[in-house]
Amino acid sequence: MNQQKRIEILSRLRAANPHPTTELHFSNPYELLIAVLLSAQATDVGVNKATKGLFAAANNPQDMLALGVDGVKQHIKTIGLFNTKAENVIKTSQILVDKHQGQVPENREALEALPGVGRKTANVVLNTAFGWPTIAVDTHIFRVSNRMNFAPGKNVDEVEAKLLKVVPTEFKIDVHHWLILHGRYTCIARKPKCGSCLIEDLCEFKQKVD
Repeated sequence: MNQQKRIEILSRLRAANPHPTTELHFSNPYELLIAVLLSAQATDVGVNKATKGLFAAANNPQDMLALGVDGVKQHIKTIGLFNTKAENVIKTSQILVDKHQGQVPENREALEALPGVGRKTANVVLNTAFGWPTIAVDTHIFRVSNRMNFAPGKNVDEVEAKLLKVVPTEFKIDVHHWLILHGRYTCIARKPKCGSCLIEDLCEFKQKVD
């Protein structure tokens, strides 16, 4: 795929959704961090249902620690892997209190040192909470980038590196939201909705469906 085509794709996605953001509900960086931590192998809808009560009870590390592991479990037991996730929420909250004055650090290394937080989660927090031009590659972005031939790669790290290289600066803040939403609602895994896709004519997927 050439750069002119990529820019046209991004321009159309921006025109259709000028201010994209995550579908996870949050009101501060800590809530976002916890929501993303909980979202592994779970849907954003499921996470939002669980965090509605959780964040009403505790929306900062100190209150979360007061809730304790069992208290967290009661709120998130509808989410997959909730036992491990509850423990990670408490461990992460303890580290934020002990090492970061109860604040979410605006630092990749510090974020990735938190239990249950990997590169993808750190990228989401840095981008969505702090406005960094990072690109978090999840299963949707990996699929869409390869399927369209927009930024092909054998694994998420390769796709991330390619996206960072080919996406112009003006689009970098928002591109991962556009691609996630595109993969979630249009370029879906089993049967992409090519007929209603606003970038179908630019896409290089060879097995398009109506």
